[in-house]
Amino acid sequence: MDQQQQQFQQQPTAQTTMQEAPAVITGKDLNYINDMMAWNLTAAKKAHAFAQSCQDQDIKQAIDQAGQMHQRHYEQFLQLLQSQNQPPTYQ
Repeated sequence: MDQQQQQFQQQPTAQTTMQEAPAVITGKDLNYINDMMAWNLTAAKKAHAFAQSCQDQDIKQAIDQAGQMHQRHYEQFLQLLQSQNQPPTYQ
């Protein structure tokens, strides 16, 4: 075993855990948030359309609730971006 391998093995392996997320949104984070916003908005729109064409009131209510959940998630992402002064790229 060479010296470099010995040094690697002797280093402590304790991991530190972040207590709080950093107050920075990276470009990669923005891309992910943009995708999530698009998915949630699409799901909310589809749920609304499906609920409109549904005959069974119980099923219609369940689909409406799912659509409202996706709408809330979209709005939460939008609020996050607005609080960080980041313009949304998908609306």
